[in-house]
Amino acid sequence: MYWASKARELSSLIKQSMAKTGIVKDIRYLDHIAHYPHVESPKRLRGIYAVLEKGDLAGKFMEITPRMANHWELEWIHTPAYINHITSTKGKPLTILDPDTYASPLSYDTAKLAVGGVFSILDYLFRRDISNGFALVRPPGHHAEANRAMGFCIFNNIALGAKYAMQVHGAKKALIVDWDLHHGNGTQNAFYKDPHVLYFSTHQFPYYPGSGNYDEVGEGEGKGYTVNVPLRAGQDDKVYIQIFRRILSPIALSFKPDIILVSAGFDVYFDDPLGGMRVTPKGLAAITRILLGLAGDLCDGKILFVLEGGYNIKGLRECMMAVLKEMFSESILKEDDLSQGEEESINPHIEKVIKFQKQFWPL
Repeated sequence: MYWASKARELSSLIKQSMAKTGIVKDIRYLDHIAHYPHVESPKRLRGIYAVLEKGDLAGKFMEITPRMANHWELEWIHTPAYINHITSTKGKPLTILDPDTYASPLSYDTAKLAVGGVFSILDYLFRRDISNGFALVRPPGHHAEANRAMGFCIFNNIALGAKYAMQVHGAKKALIVDWDLHHGNGTQNAFYKDPHVLYFSTHQFPYYPGSGNYDEVGEGEGKGYTVNVPLRAGQDDKVYIQIFRRILSPIALSFKPDIILVSAGFDVYFDDPLGGMRVTPKGLAAITRILLGLAGDLCDGKILFVLEGGYNIKGLRECMMAVLKEMFSESILKEDDLSQGEEESINPHIEKVIKFQKQFWPL
């Protein structure tokens, strides 16, 4: 089995190199809407941080201190008027930015720290002080548009990370992979006309925010550099593994990015209160294995995961541990887990996307 063989080869190489994983974590990320009832609450990070500090993952990563992004860096994606609007919320008891998105007194600083945390870990990646990284930050970012907050997101952490990789570290091309349950409309729109950033998204559709159909492929010079895989609710590990093998892998190999950034949303977990997917921690470990392999083949292993959604606290913790163990070379997977879907017919959702994307990529 080709993919099982590749997985064994990658696992061996990782163990030999003892890859060092960098993690951005900071207690200040708990300050955003800390005293208001909201599904995107500080409890999401508390559970993860506890595992990293006291569980079997303790001491197995390099902890990286985040800095705050400044305004001129935020302007790579956001308008000055919007940045000023978020600045004006500082110290105010509660500002409603959109029906789902609030700012509390410290949200402005926390949101800048989330972006700066991504920047900080990218510095370590490009200096090769670490082999891969995970930015455990909040608020999340992939819904944030140039001029508005939405979907719990204030600044677009991952889009700004791609800009930072290119502006500061000289990356020519960036691949953004978004496996969050919801389509990353803000990230897509940030690069919709840009051939230097390939945006690849799997997401439940139709669902919030309503964008991300398979025929949204970019415009102008960016046409073909947006790849959407819209999925009905109920898709499981096998479907996701097929997508990452049969669509993402050949596209990435053709695109040849200098860095891979992952919008890692764990609301695809089978028991998430906001989602309808059936993905397990093993499924997320398997697609992480695929992404690590692509990073090793294409960009000297440079890959950064950035936390997005995930609202079942137990599921978020279990999925995070599965992904981090893959990054630490302590996989929870068995060989049978890696060969899921190899002998099965292609899911009709996948087949539709493949047929459409063949006009742009060698699938």
